[in-house]
Amino acid sequence: MKTLLRTAICASLLLSTASMAAMSQNTTMVGGAEMYPSKNIVENALNSKDHTTLVAAVKAAGLVDTLQGKGPFTVFAPTNAAFAKLPAGTVDNLVKPENKATLTSILTYHVVAGKYEMKDLEKLLKKGNGTAELKTVNGQPLWILNNGPHNIQLKDGKGNIANISTYDVQQKNGVIDVIDTVLMPK
Repeated sequence: MKTLLRTAICASLLLSTASMAAMSQNTTMVGGAEMYPSKNIVENALNSKDHTTLVAAVKAAGLVDTLQGKGPFTVFAPTNAAFAKLPAGTVDNLVKPENKATLTSILTYHVVAGKYEMKDLEKLLKKGNGTAELKTVNGQPLWILNNGPHNIQLKDGKGNIANISTYDVQQKNGVIDVIDTVLMPK
């Protein structure tokens, strides 16, 4: 009985220590997994059940090493549901080797060099009277729009609007904002 009690106490201490370590890192839950600021963008994205399509696309485009790099980067990360809104067969077609350049263009359109937290985006919006332009890594502009207090939307080169559902997911090499629509360059 004493052995069972000691085992239970040890297990409880280990779990509470792990929980305290996670809390001390200010983790954010995304896709049912904790995102750790001590990990890079790819390491965290691999754990999100909501971003399996994005991770597969990043691998197919050969961008894993880039997104594991020093950065900092701001990544607007579309969920699986965002990819599902694309016409049937689009994702399957994009991940084919012969479409790597197109896939790379689309994915790098979701990345901005530098770390833009919500407060930084809000400053840009205030300065631009409710709208501002960001230059993406693929070289094309992406617009941020003010849609009310603490509600920022993105407008892509084709006029599509994406909502940010989760802001400021801290990474070792930048920040991720979760979005509900795949952004398309012009």
